Amino acid sequence: MTLNKPGPLSGIKIVELAGLGPAPMGTMLLADMGASVVRVERPSNSDLLTTFPREFDWTTRGRPSVAADLKNPAHREWVLGLCARADVLVEGFRPGVTERLGLGPEDVSAVNPRLVYARMTGWGQTGPLAMRAGHDINYLAITGGLDAIGRKGAPPTVPLNLVGDFGGGGAYLAMGVLAALIERQSSGKGQVIDVAMVDGISSLMTAIHGMLAAGEWVLERGSNLLDSGAYFYDVYQCADNRWIAVGAIEKHFHDELMRLLGIDLGPSDPRVDRSRWPSMRAQLREKFSARTRDEWQALLEPVDVCVSPVLNMAEASAHPHLKARATFTAVDGAWHPAPAPRFSRTPTGGLERVQEASDGPAELFSYWDSSAMNASSR
Repeated sequence: MTLNKPGPLSGIKIVELAGLGPAPMGTMLLADMGASVVRVERPSNSDLLTTFPREFDWTTRGRPSVAADLKNPAHREWVLGLCARADVLVEGFRPGVTERLGLGPEDVSAVNPRLVYARMTGWGQTGPLAMRAGHDINYLAITGGLDAIGRKGAPPTVPLNLVGDFGGGGAYLAMGVLAALIERQSSGKGQVIDVAMVDGISSLMTAIHGMLAAGEWVLERGSNLLDSGAYFYDVYQCADNRWIAVGAIEKHFHDELMRLLGIDLGPSDPRVDRSRWPSMRAQLREKFSARTRDEWQALLEPVDVCVSPVLNMAEASAHPHLKARATFTAVDGAWHPAPAPRFSRTPTGGLERVQEASDGPAELFSYWDSSAMNASSR
């Protein structure tokens, strides 16, 4: 079992009651930054989403796990023992589940009043839908986010679960935990964090709501600056049926791109004259269809016109910029996204999977003790 956990959170100890989606993502971010996380797994899980080989569930990387039946009083007691020595507990059950298991906020606070208790749900701990089942798409739907994503005249586009699970969920979970740990330095007390994906998604949409209030955003999909409505902020198909992405919003980027494409701007700025958007889009479609994606990349990527090739996931790790930054790291023959962000004085460590704790809680206590010693010796 890996004991040394470098990174800015080295020495922080976290108990994760294993779940799916946003909670593991948030805890992965904390583990990537050096927190020593113990993942408490159910003895077995036959859920559809976990039937692929466990070694490919990369959001569980960087932390050991141990199987525990939380309905078993003996197992519950040693989980409480972990909590007594931890800084944070993360759980992603429906409201009230951990209370019924004897691991709710009051139970844990009784053994460790300094513990930060992070609760990750889709709907939140309160409200009419709090006890309902749901997934990323459901939370995105009721916040207005799903309705806003898509092309004009087309149904809402179902995005990857980056917006709800990982953005509005996992990232906000990690941010909330960090804020609570900072506050604890002055108060000496832990607290409960209610992380709801509906709240996080809505927070992510703050700028769009501002544009709507200002009359700069309309509710019809594909009709706005950032939703494929603008010809200068969209994707175009190339001669090889691959795609190029254009984000030439500012006038100097836009005008230089049009010059390189040989498109006449005419007497007025077409960016602000929406009546010209359809004709300008038609010209860009024609121009980009004349060459392959890689030909356009070679011509336009070195120039400040905000144009990039649309790469698939298999291609991304080979892009020269991402290779130079080591944005992807090879582990066991596969390319893993590296921890982010980067730290100058407390860099993060490797991404190798930490094996299950075969000796149960005793081995986990040893893991934490060694991690704390490594942190204090830096």
